Amino acid sequence: MDFFSSLRVSASGLDAQMKRMNTISSNLANAETTRTEEGGPYKRQDVIVEAQTDRESFGEILNNQMEESVKGVQVVDVHRDERAPRMLYKPEHPDANEEGYVAMPNVNPVQEMANMISANRSYEANASAISTVSQMAQKALELGR
Repeated sequence: MDFFSSLRVSASGLDAQMKRMNTISSNLANAETTRTEEGGPYKRQDVIVEAQTDRESFGEILNNQMEESVKGVQVVDVHRDERAPRMLYKPEHPDANEEGYVAMPNVNPVQEMANMISANRSYEANASAISTVSQMAQKALELGR
C-alpha cells in the first residue's frame, strides 16, 4: 500500500467519524425536543458506516488488484431510531396528553456521550495515522537526498 492509499483510508475514517459526531451532537441537542416538523418528539439518529475498497481511478482498479483488501469507510445513511418515545409524567407541560404524560425523545444522554467518546477516539486514531504517514513520507524524501 502506498502513502496516498494510507492517507485516503484515514481521511475516509476522519470524514465518517466527523459525521458520526455531528449526528450524536444533534441527538444530544434534541434530547428534550417534544415537537418536530413531522409531529411528535425528536427521533434519535445514527449513522450507517460501510467499508469501501480504496480506489481513486479506473486505472487503479486495473493495475492494483493486489490491494483489494485495503478498505476505507463511507457513511451510507443516517438511520432514524423508530423505537417508542419515553413517556414522562408532566401534567403541566403543553404537550402532555389527557393522562398528563409527555412523549419525550428516545435519546439516552449517557449512551450518546459514550458514543461521542468512541467517535472522538476513532477520529484521533485516524488523525494520528495521517500524521505518521506524513512523517514516513518526509523521512523517505530525506533519505532520497
